[in-house]
Amino acid sequence: MSKYVAAIDQGTTSTRFIIFDHSGNVVAVDQKEHKQIYPKPGWVEHDPLEIWARTREVMRGALGKISDQLSVNSDQLSVISDQSSVISAIGVTNQRETTVVWDKKTGKPVYNAIVWQDTRTDVIIAKLAKTGGASASLSTGQDRFRKKTGLPLATYFSGPKIKWILDNVKGAKEKARKGELLFGNIDTWLIWNLTGEHVTDVTNASRTMLMNLKTLDWDNEILKVMGIPRAMLPEIKSSSEVYGYIKAQDGISAAGDGGGSIPLQGIPVAGDLGDQQAALFGQTCFKAGEAKNTYGTGCFMLLNTGEKPIQSKAGLLTTLGYKIGNKKAVYALEGSIAITGALIQWLRDNMGLIQSSAEVEALANSVEDNGGIYFVPAFSGLYAPYWKSDARGVIVGLTRYVNKGHIARAALEATAFQTREVLDAMEKDSGVKLRALKVDGGMVFNELLMQFQSDILNVPVVRPKVAETTALGAAYAAGLAVGFWKNTDELEKNWGRDKEWSPKMDSKRRAGLYSSWKKAVKRTFDWVE
Repeated sequence: MSKYVAAIDQGTTSTRFIIFDHSGNVVAVDQKEHKQIYPKPGWVEHDPLEIWARTREVMRGALGKISDQLSVNSDQLSVISDQSSVISAIGVTNQRETTVVWDKKTGKPVYNAIVWQDTRTDVIIAKLAKTGGASASLSTGQDRFRKKTGLPLATYFSGPKIKWILDNVKGAKEKARKGELLFGNIDTWLIWNLTGEHVTDVTNASRTMLMNLKTLDWDNEILKVMGIPRAMLPEIKSSSEVYGYIKAQDGISAAGDGGGSIPLQGIPVAGDLGDQQAALFGQTCFKAGEAKNTYGTGCFMLLNTGEKPIQSKAGLLTTLGYKIGNKKAVYALEGSIAITGALIQWLRDNMGLIQSSAEVEALANSVEDNGGIYFVPAFSGLYAPYWKSDARGVIVGLTRYVNKGHIARAALEATAFQTREVLDAMEKDSGVKLRALKVDGGMVFNELLMQFQSDILNVPVVRPKVAETTALGAAYAAGLAVGFWKNTDELEKNWGRDKEWSPKMDSKRRAGLYSSWKKAVKRTFDWVE
């Protein structure tokens, strides 16, 4: 039988299981969405048990699609004794910062997963900024923990979400003190359910606001400030090593989550990367100065900065890029944008302007330009480079001339403008002028957006042959850990160019559009009092 490597890609809106061959090509994929829960304005939640059920479902679904090639049925494939002859290893990549706290004994979450977009911790953030530290190593203000963690105080990160659960869920704080509760981002939640091991990797740990960038361990001083018991935190591992093996029994399938038993028992889970770092790895950005941008629910640009963390002075995050086994950790600068693809979903689900996300390009192409309007989607505040949780979305420049085509076009352009702001900050911090931008994610097949992105950046935009770079990165990490691939040189040979967009806009028009965008962004500031 052929050998493959697979990845669980657990995203903000759906879960996928993708099987790759040695050349990095997609062999099979299955995908299922999960519910978005909005209990209050600014609150976003997921049901962790539903995500776990969807994970098992898509694993079986993708296996079923390759069963014909292997001359066995999907049931046989999930229970055959020598499954390593089919799937060598599994990697996990996940929506980062989304926070799950569950009972160690029962496996049941004490509360819904609090999603990375959620802003309920704004009061906690404000208090942390005001109170200051007990030592000189912790200052006051938004950058209180930045020196240690590379992150500003923001509702985005996991640490304050854990604190909210402990403070607001009855009995949670006491249970946590007794060592009865476990925390994890979604990677940890899935690996624990798959293998029984309570682990995370450096990339996910670096998004909690609890890990020290230099020691790559939980920071006791910050844990004390947050009131988070160390015992509930997972062990921090590299991004590429065997964490455990898929177990025979599912401890919580009886909870009524509907996902059934776990397929691929005995297969090693050997890769773990937060989704954006996984895309960096999948795009083979292994050299300092190489960057990628992922267009998904949000937009995330990462620049490999090598083996030393660079503290940003321009509003970016200092984060872990990846760590392969015992090798030195690789760091990155990241520009995080909260709302990009989610804005297109909003046009579809909230406004009813389109029936499917794919229709937005045709609607935007029904007009020649944005009609003078700018759409700043600060639905949950502004992330990089502003970090303003009190900002809210605006559409500016409205006249009677404007129609739904202009709104669709402005929505697409918002993604490109926000990316330009992040790139400007990245070049300012790193001193490196990017020559081209590697792109991936669902929106990279929107020709109008990609051309406008190249125009507003004034650099070529390059899409790889395998656009599923997030899942591919996790698969690469798992494959390296078990020797499926020997080294990163093999991975670089897999990368290939699919399409490139070059800038066509004249400099005067580019400058005028960007200047108006910057003016529109200022209109979002200080909306929430």
